[in-house]
Formats: sequence, C-alpha cells, structure tokens
Amino acid sequence: MFTRSFWVRLHRWAGLTMAGFLIVVGLTGSLLAFYPELERLVHPHWYPDRDPSTWLSAGRLGAHLDTAEPRLRVTQVSLQGFDGATSAWVEPRIDPATGQPFQLGYDYVVLDPATGTVLDRMQWGSLRNGWTGLMSFVYALHYSLALDMPGVWLLGICAFIWTLDCFVGFYLTFPANQSRTGQANRQECVAHVSWWQRWKTAWMIKWPASPYRLNFDLHRASGLWLWGALLIFAWSSVYMNLWDTVYTLTTRAFFDYRPYWTEFRPRPVPMERPGLNWLDAQTVGERLMAVQVAQAGLTVRRPVSLRLYREFGLYQYQVETNREIDDRPRRYTTQVFFDADSGALKFTLLPAGQYAGNTLSNWLYALHMANVFGLPYRIFVCLLGVVIVLLSSTGVYLWWKKRRSRATAQARRGSATVTASPGRASA
Repeated sequence: MFTRSFWVRLHRWAGLTMAGFLIVVGLTGSLLAFYPELERLVHPHWYPDRDPSTWLSAGRLGAHLDTAEPRLRVTQVSLQGFDGATSAWVEPRIDPATGQPFQLGYDYVVLDPATGTVLDRMQWGSLRNGWTGLMSFVYALHYSLALDMPGVWLLGICAFIWTLDCFVGFYLTFPANQSRTGQANRQECVAHVSWWQRWKTAWMIKWPASPYRLNFDLHRASGLWLWGALLIFAWSSVYMNLWDTVYTLTTRAFFDYRPYWTEFRPRPVPMERPGLNWLDAQTVGERLMAVQVAQAGLTVRRPVSLRLYREFGLYQYQVETNREIDDRPRRYTTQVFFDADSGALKFTLLPAGQYAGNTLSNWLYALHMANVFGLPYRIFVCLLGVVIVLLSSTGVYLWWKKRRSRATAQARRGSATVTASPGRASA
C-alpha cells in the first residue's frame, strides 16, 4: 500500500511539473472571464449600432463574403459569436495560376451584420495584426500556449494530471494517522472528534505567521475551500483539450454521450463545392430547425451560426432557444446537422435534457467559460484564476524552502563528519 510520504512526493512533483503552465492559464483565464467585454472595449468599431431586425442572415452574409472576396471561401458565419461580434471564419481558395492556396494573411473576418461590410481582418490567435488580435492571442495562450496542436495536447495532459492531483491534494489535507492501540470505545470517540478538530485547522490561515507557515496555510486552505471549483476547471480543461480521446472515452463509460464528431465519418476527400450554397443552406437549416424545435417543445429566440464542415460534407445550423445553458455568446446551442448536397437531416443536438453526457459537457463548458450565473460568477472565475496562480506559486515556494533546508542540513552533517574524523583517526 502506498504510504503518505509517497503521495506527498507525487503531489510535489506533479505540482512542480504543472506550475508554469497553471500560472499562464490562471492569468489568461482571469482575463478571458470577460472576453466579450474586453473585445468590445478594445474594438468598439466591431459593434455598429444596428437594429437587429435589419441584420442579414448567416447564410446571406456568407454568400456576400464569398462573392465579394474571390480569394477566400467561408467556413462559418456567427451572429454575435464568442467575442460578441458578427464574424466569419475563412480559408484560402486555390490560386488557378499556381495551384497553391492564396496567401490571405488572415482567417477571421469581422462583419457589419446589416450590410456584410468587412470591418476587420485578423489571424486569430496571433499578434501579427497588432492590437487587433490581442484578446484572441490571450485565448490561444490559455488554450494551447499559442503553439497550435502541440500546445493543445501539452495543456491537455497537464489538465489530466491536475484532475488526478486534485484528489491527491485533498487527501493530504487530512491529519496524519496516529496509533491509538489499547484505547477504549469512549477514547476512540474522543480521538475521532480530535481528528475532525485537527482537520479543521487545514481550513484556516494562521495570522500572523512565518513566511513558510503563511504560504503553507494559503496553499492548503485555498485549495480546500475552492476544491470543487478547481476540480471542475481541471476536468473541463481535459474536455476542451482532450475532447476526442480521454474525455469522450471517460464520459461514455458513465453516460450516454453523443458529440457530433463521433456521429459522422470523415469523407476520403474534404468537400470542395457543396450542392447547397450558403443561401440554400440557410433556408434548409431554418426549415429543419423549425420541425425539431416544435417536436422538442422549444421556442427559438434568435439564429446563432451556420457552418460548413467540408471534412464531413455537412452544414451545421445553430439557434438560441429557451433551453440554453449559457447566458452569453455561446458555442453549444440547439443544432441541426444536414447533408451539404441533399439537405437531408443527419443529426440534432439540444443543449440540455437530450443526452446526459452532452448536458454534463455543456455545463462544464459554460462553467469554464463563465457563461452562466451572470456577473457574480464571472467575477468569481476571474478571481479563481488568481487563486490558481497563488496555489502554483506557493507550491513552488514551499518546495524551494524545503529543498534549501535539506541542503543546509546536509551541509551541516557533512561539516560535522569532517570535524569529527581527525579525532577518531588519532584514537
């Protein structure tokens, strides 16, 4: 059986391994709790004052951009997307003269929702466009260390270690067992109460105290008081980075979980030109969605996005209904998937109440992104990012102090041995 010292060492080295990564994601996560608000502050021209009744549909915006910009093709149009702006994701077309993709220099376009006019172009997650890409770069740091897929996997592994370490850290707050052989039943009860009294100190911070004791109390008590939130953010990080491997396999072991990427097989070759153009896809999406929401007893509040998955040969149409979990620009809403050639319905996903695993996953995403419970929860998530930095920093400090103490003690023992050696030799 593993001893307590084993778990201490495991917690120590897991924490040291994760510390640098968690400091980065903690600081960036504090900012991202207010991502749409910060984007609006930095880029007010992204949000022209337009009556929503004058907004063009996602399909019409996609068709307009496809026609106006012959060097690109649209993959998704969002009305008030993640950053709160109306936008489109794009990719380069093939240059007939060279047979190679055009060099666009951007993959994200901000649009006027009423006219389709391009308000800004940027390479999402990059600072090559200066301040225009600042918040997207912060997001890329948080999600992948701005290293694309290698960073996604690296932070995903870190999140998995963090999840397991949450349980190890919780166990280590328990008081160490003490031998009580020969005690009577009444004494056992007294000892039991004493255990709870001793554990109670783990929830407290002693003031005043030495720097070491203060850091130890901050590390232990903050981890205990916020343990549930830390576990949620650790596991939701696994969901967001290892979504198609560890998270899907684990969730499916306990719940009925049907994310779209498990429901379709990729085409041998991505679709080049779908049978339905953007205007046709908008019409089909609206018709299919009307049937699905009626069957589910939902009410559509507004359209959200239209996306073409060329690798699957499918369109995805999303709307906001009265059953949404998120209260801000969202990612997982009520969705229909349909064939990009024939328009045949392939799959429907509701944000909650359809499949238990999907409902749980959507809640994890909404909690992680601070998309629920309004401003108070966003402030909490912002402060939680600071606490994650605190936990990592105090953990490193405690390791450094212990390492230095051990080195000092070892040096003293070595000095004492050298001093005593001549006496033993002369004897």
